[in-house]
Amino acid sequence: MTSKDSTSLLRSPRPASPGAFLVGDITPHHSLPESDPTIGYQLNHFMLRIRDPARSLHFYTNLMGMQLVFTFHGGPFTVYYLGYPQTAGDRSDLRAWAAKLTAPGVLPKTLGFLELKHIHGSERPVEEGGYEVVTGNQPPHLGFGHLGFTVPDVRQAVERLRGQGVEVMKDLGVAEREHIPLTRWEEDRGVGTGQLHPNYRKTFYHVALVKDPDGYIVELLPQTL
Repeated sequence: MTSKDSTSLLRSPRPASPGAFLVGDITPHHSLPESDPTIGYQLNHFMLRIRDPARSLHFYTNLMGMQLVFTFHGGPFTVYYLGYPQTAGDRSDLRAWAAKLTAPGVLPKTLGFLELKHIHGSERPVEEGGYEVVTGNQPPHLGFGHLGFTVPDVRQAVERLRGQGVEVMKDLGVAEREHIPLTRWEEDRGVGTGQLHPNYRKTFYHVALVKDPDGYIVELLPQTL
C-alpha cells in the first residue's frame, strides 16, 4: 500500500450540529472484519508520573478503592500497578487476587489497570532537584485531560473525598467552561470559544471532578448516566 493509499483510509470525524450526540463510526454500515490486523488489541493500562508514592497510593487505594496488584523496582523508578477486584471472592483475599492477575499470560489480557510511576528523586523540593509533574491542564502545557471513574453514588463519593481533604474542582449541579477545563489562555487565542451547549450541560451536571495529590483531574460519573 502506498502512502497515498494509506492516507485515503484515514477517518475524519463526522460533522455535527451543536448539541448533537452521534453514536458509532463515520459510516452508516461500518464493520470491523475478523481479518483486521488490530483484532485482539486492548487498552490495558494508563500510566501517571507521581512524586510521592505514599500520598498517591493513599488516594487511589484508601480513597478510590483500587488495590495494589504488584510493585516493581526498575532501578531509577518504581512502578505501582493498581486495579479493581471484580468479585466478592477477589475482595475477600486480595493477595490471592493479585497472584491470579500476575500469573503468566493473565495480566496482559486484563483491562483497566492504573500504573503509577515514581521517578526516584522527583519527590525532592524543586530547589533541591525535584520537579512538579505536568498534569496536562495548565497552559501552555495542555494535553492529558483526566481519569474517569464510575461510582454508584457520585454525591456520596464527593462528600467522602471532600471530608478527607481532597480538592473538589467541580461539584454536582454546576457546569461552566472552567470545569471542562477550558482556560482563558485558550480563549484569548481563539480556541474553544463560546459557551457550553445546554445538551452537554445537562449531562455534565451529573459529573464531579476532584484532584489527586499531584493535581491530576479525576472524573466521577454515575453508573446510571
